[in-house]
Parts: sequence; C-alpha cells; structure tokens
Amino acid sequence: MKISVIGAGAMGGALIEGLLKGDIFKDEDITVADPCHEALNVFSLKGVPVTSDNKVAARCADIVTVVVKPWLAQKVITEIKSVMDYDRQMLVVIAAGVKSEDINKWLDNGDGKLPSLFLAIPNIAIAVRNSMTFIVPVNASTKQIEAVTGIFNDMGRTIVVEERLLAAGTTLASCGIAYAMRYIRAAVEGGVELGFKAIDAQNIVQQTVKGAVELLQQGNSHPESEIDKVTTPGGVTIKGLNEMEHAGFTSAVIRGLKAGL
Repeated sequence: MKISVIGAGAMGGALIEGLLKGDIFKDEDITVADPCHEALNVFSLKGVPVTSDNKVAARCADIVTVVVKPWLAQKVITEIKSVMDYDRQMLVVIAAGVKSEDINKWLDNGDGKLPSLFLAIPNIAIAVRNSMTFIVPVNASTKQIEAVTGIFNDMGRTIVVEERLLAAGTTLASCGIAYAMRYIRAAVEGGVELGFKAIDAQNIVQQTVKGAVELLQQGNSHPESEIDKVTTPGGVTIKGLNEMEHAGFTSAVIRGLKAGL
C-alpha cells in the first residue's frame, strides 16, 4: 500500500514524521508533495520520494492525503482530480472547516462517480505517534474505514465521529495541545518561583502531566476519582485546587474551548 501527502507544512510535516516512525508504510511508499523545496529536502534526505507536482503524488498512491490550509483545499483538490482513480483510491482531507459537501462538488467529474473520502483532524502529536485524530468517513466501506483508522491508530488514537463534531474536536484536541502546553508553561514558571531551576521545573511538570495521563488511561478512571486520592482534608492539594478555582480555572478552560468554535 502506498500513501501520498500533499502539503508538508506544520501539520503535513508532522503527519509524515508519524508515518515514517510507524509500522505500516515503508519509507519508499510515502510520497511527499509541496511547492517548497526546503520542506521537500527535509524528507528527501530521509529517503522519501518527493515532488513539487501534486498530480505526480496523487497518481502514484492508494491513499491520497491532502494536508493544506483551508483556503487552498479547493485549488489542490480540483488540480488532482483529473489523475485520480475513484474506483481504486481513497482521499483523506486534513483541512479544518472544509466540508465534505464542498469537496464532493470539487471532485465531481459529471459522471456521478466520487472517491471514498475521509475528513480527518489530527493534532501535531502525530509526529510522535500520540495524536488524537477525529475521522469522518464519506462514501466509504467498512473495510476502507478500518484501513484508514488503522493508519491513524498507528500514530495515536482515533475516534470516528459525525461531521458536525469536527469543529468541536478541533478545539478540544488540536487547539487542546496548545492549551495543555500553556498549563505546562505556567506550572514551570510557578516551579521557578518555588525555587527550582527552569530546566528542572520543566522536567518535573512534564513527568507529572505524563503520570496523570497514564493513571487515567491505564485505570480507565475519572479525573475526580484520582484527585480524591491526593486531596487530604485540610491539606495543601485541596488548598491549591480551591485557589485555582477561585481564579476561575475550570471556567477559563471551558470558555477557551468554546471560543474556538
């Protein structure tokens, strides 16, 4: 099986890194297309076939992945449709806010045929195979859905959702990476104020966040049940949590998420 990635920017580049580190594709079965030669050189040096011609990339793949800014999606999809084999190929579009209805219009050749389409929203942790990816299948069979989710599961976790939930998924998981980073930065700064060197504070906070995630995932538990285990009556943990809530911590997180819709 061969895959092409059209667009090697921040998100496309992260996807390619994840594919290279994954277990499904050989390096030579991943084709990268981008107009920027510097971006292509990064992957060419890793033994990945590269091209500045989107049609070349689209023609040679079983799965064509378009990872571009939303305002470029129509241009790129319209450009490659003439070389695509709708009976053989699957199309994955990673472009926030672009609707399947519009993509199908752009792909229409007037003969009623459309390719199997997937809308996908991963986050940049896909580069280290730890993405949370939302997938919307359109015109796809069960076997095709299993194939595409399998690829993204190899680079993290996936959830198949209705298209109406993609915007919410974007703010919760894709924007959510930035929100998590901002908490880490704030905690590191707090650690420095408490007396730790910055690098030590960062290592402490990173491991603490990683430990919290592992507890939840391995125990399949609710955050509050884990919080209860460390909130001794009258202790420092509950005092700290209450101070954060007085400052609007939970409300601020929820308002931040809703602002992204």
